[in-house]
Amino acid sequence: MAKFAIILIIFLYIAAAVANLFIPRIAIDHRLPKRNPLYLLHDFVHSFKLLWRDPLGQVSLAVTTLFWGAGATLRLVVLTWAIMALKFDMQQATQLTAVVAVGIAIGSIIAGRYVKLQDSIKVLPTGIIMGFVVISMMFVTDPIIAAVLLTIIGALGGFFVVPMNALLQHRGHLLMGAGHSIAVQNFNENLSILALLGLYAMMDHAGWPLNWIIIAFGSFISLSMLAIQLRFRRIIGSIEHI
Repeated sequence: MAKFAIILIIFLYIAAAVANLFIPRIAIDHRLPKRNPLYLLHDFVHSFKLLWRDPLGQVSLAVTTLFWGAGATLRLVVLTWAIMALKFDMQQATQLTAVVAVGIAIGSIIAGRYVKLQDSIKVLPTGIIMGFVVISMMFVTDPIIAAVLLTIIGALGGFFVVPMNALLQHRGHLLMGAGHSIAVQNFNENLSILALLGLYAMMDHAGWPLNWIIIAFGSFISLSMLAIQLRFRRIIGSIEHI
């Protein structure tokens, strides 16, 4: 099974590479005048500051950064939770994490169908709810209920991150070009993954009970999303167009 999975992944990467060849080429809207490392670093720092200072760019970048950091940490939390609370072996626990991905796909489809770009900021309360749903994991011991719960968590995540990502790409394209904004986004998201995984490792090394970690993790998501919503409440109340 492991060899088959590796072969399948390689095939998917090759298929994706081939599909990229059929994407129409467009003109570069922000061509760099220089290519030396110092100028590239200066240009990146400029783009980094520009996106964080833009109100809509800031809120969307904050949400997507939080989402990917929390998503990476959630995989480890789910693995430990499935083994300890559901008595799964490692293979079963790994398969359970795939349920979250299914939920994200469902949430993404719903968001793509019903959430318009100009309404993207209005999905922030979904992230607050997601944190509380994560906390409810500590009360679940039935595998079926666990699968449903993880699907809901994934759906909530997909529902709020897709509009935020669309808003971020839109603002990034207007401010600095798509390539620059993607670079800034990936830098922040990977930094968030590193920080939150490090925080999880510290809690685990300190011997925190699993339920404490789940409460801390879910509370962090809800409080962070609440802080973002309060920070940008004026934008949410006054925005008429993007």
